[in-house]
Amino acid sequence: MKNILIKNFIKSFICLWTSLLLLNCSAQTKSYLDQSSIIDTTEFVSSAHHWYDIKDKDKIIEPLKDQKQYSASEYQEIADNILLYQKSNGGWTKNYDMQAILTDEQKIAVAKSKNILNTCFDNGATYSHLKYLASVFALTKNDKYKIAFNSGIKFILSAQYDNGGWPQFYPDVSGYRKYITYNDGAMVGVMKLLQRIVNKESDYNCIDSTMYNKVIVSFKRGIECILNTQIIEADTLLVWCQQHNNITLKPEDARAFEPASICNGESVGIVELLMSLNNPDERVIKSIKSAVKWFEDSKIYGIRVQTITAPHTEYTYRNSDEDRIIIKDPEAKPIWARYYELESHKPIFCNRDGKIVYSLDEVERERRIGYAWYVYDPQKVLDKYPAWLEKQNVH
Repeated sequence: MKNILIKNFIKSFICLWTSLLLLNCSAQTKSYLDQSSIIDTTEFVSSAHHWYDIKDKDKIIEPLKDQKQYSASEYQEIADNILLYQKSNGGWTKNYDMQAILTDEQKIAVAKSKNILNTCFDNGATYSHLKYLASVFALTKNDKYKIAFNSGIKFILSAQYDNGGWPQFYPDVSGYRKYITYNDGAMVGVMKLLQRIVNKESDYNCIDSTMYNKVIVSFKRGIECILNTQIIEADTLLVWCQQHNNITLKPEDARAFEPASICNGESVGIVELLMSLNNPDERVIKSIKSAVKWFEDSKIYGIRVQTITAPHTEYTYRNSDEDRIIIKDPEAKPIWARYYELESHKPIFCNRDGKIVYSLDEVERERRIGYAWYVYDPQKVLDKYPAWLEKQNVH
């Protein structure tokens, strides 16, 4: 009898020890997942910057002076913020911080704004939120993120024009918001999201076959729009404007300091998207080669932009202690103007009064420091171009 009791005790002890060991392993696994599964939040940076640093009377909520933030590893909390900000039409507005730990009052205000349909693709809005939700669903398999993702994709498809382009805002297409918008990577951001779905990347298997087929069609129409909006002068393809007319597809003005022009900065993202296509046809290849030639021809040598200290000044949209000047430097690497004038191809700049000028020092200080008038981005395309030619066996 005594031996039986001892044996039973040993069995019970072993079972208890095994259970504790498995529980500890499970906890360690969860802890490892929580610590190691950090989802990229860099695409939220622009909107967060505008929320904290730019004065805007249309904000639903203002940031607190000591607004705390979730760490990048707290992805479910960030995803729940994204769900809170999602509008009733499936899209998102811009210029809030998805990592902000909101107070109850802030949450209530955001929730009450769900039917204010200022949804858009500017400053990373909508497509960056959907990318994040796809990643969180892949980790958690929580259906609430899948449902929100599908609602967002439906919104994107509903906002696309018949010609394949996307406006900056939808459904509010007043003023320049209706134009096909490449500025700040708006349309390219949408297209890259759809491309991930088309390519069946691992995080993007959360839509059914009917929706998948619609995305394929939408992506193809988007590529067609990109090719149709490429600026052509004297039978020569160049690059793109920041925004194009949604009917004629011609370059258009946007904000007063954003004239219709040849725009190198935004064109880089477009060319990189085209270069990422599998088995590009002759039209895509010609588009890329033409854009690369423009980037080569529009290089500017011998100057660089330097930021200097300046008297503290308060402007309508920002405060600043800086200014920017052009320094002549024969050793400077090539640089490009953001804008080149249509037809003349001269670098151009602009003030808030809409007046075009031809040098940075003619731009008022508020705009000199508040806008990227010179860029280095085309070099990224030029660096990738030889490998792309070799991959495509193109000469």
